[in-house]
Amino acid sequence: MRTPLTIVLALLISISAFSQKKKNKDDRNAIKSMCGCYEVTFNFAETFNYSTDSLYNPSKTKVDKGLEWAQLVTDEDDKISIQHLLQVGDPSAPHIVKHWRQDWLFENTDLYSYNADNTWTFSKLPASQVKGQWTQKVYQVDDSPRYEGSSTWVHVDGKSYWENTSDAPLPRREYTTRSDYNLTVRGNRQEITDYGWLHDQDNTKVIREAGKADEIVAKEKGYNTYVKVDDSKCAAAAQWWKDNTDKWALVRTKWDDVYGRNQDLSLEEKVDNKVLYKFLFDDEYDEQAEINEVIESFVKK
Repeated sequence: MRTPLTIVLALLISISAFSQKKKNKDDRNAIKSMCGCYEVTFNFAETFNYSTDSLYNPSKTKVDKGLEWAQLVTDEDDKISIQHLLQVGDPSAPHIVKHWRQDWLFENTDLYSYNADNTWTFSKLPASQVKGQWTQKVYQVDDSPRYEGSSTWVHVDGKSYWENTSDAPLPRREYTTRSDYNLTVRGNRQEITDYGWLHDQDNTKVIREAGKADEIVAKEKGYNTYVKVDDSKCAAAAQWWKDNTDKWALVRTKWDDVYGRNQDLSLEEKVDNKVLYKFLFDDEYDEQAEINEVIESFVKK
């Protein structure tokens, strides 16, 4: 016969297990709700200037709009993968651009942290540190690494959001025009809203050099809204993914091999005077051996 104490303990364990199961379900629903067709507005403005250069010119305020299709690629208990595709140009004959990818891993302990100049440092986190957390891994258009961080999804007062701060390369809108800093500290908040979802950013532009303290150049605000629209508006992007999904599965397979080495990673900027995505966006590269060779050529030994 069980004592009252053992009954209470058993009840508490049962309640805790039920609560954890519900929390995990809420997390997964929040992540997967970012899939679908969205009218996106990208807003970025430099807010504070800390540069000691009297000739410093801040980045211009940038506002862009477009349609974006977020395709669910993987839906497993501990991994959700979403591929983003931009649909631009004439609506009757749109152009599709493979955009960023986000993978969400539950209680992940393997982390690649960006460390400036196209290098990432691998670290193995203790399981206790990531209990109940999701790692968001963000990838470039060619599925090479970008930035990642581990945090807890929060569901409170009718809100669902995930916040994290992590080091990242310069965004494309910056590295094509700026060379006076080499790292972005990204403060990310992804919040599910009644209209879709919001990517709210508080970023710091940093100069990082070995043996020196980081130098802050400026602060930046990013406010990107994803307004859900009918999936039919992104039919061209959805079809493009169906037509190209096999090739990009091969690309992810090779990158999984690279990441699975669990060691610091440094990538070449160009090979034969071409960046990686220009190789992989070429229809010529559609076999595993060819894809493996070109990706490996960018991995510094």
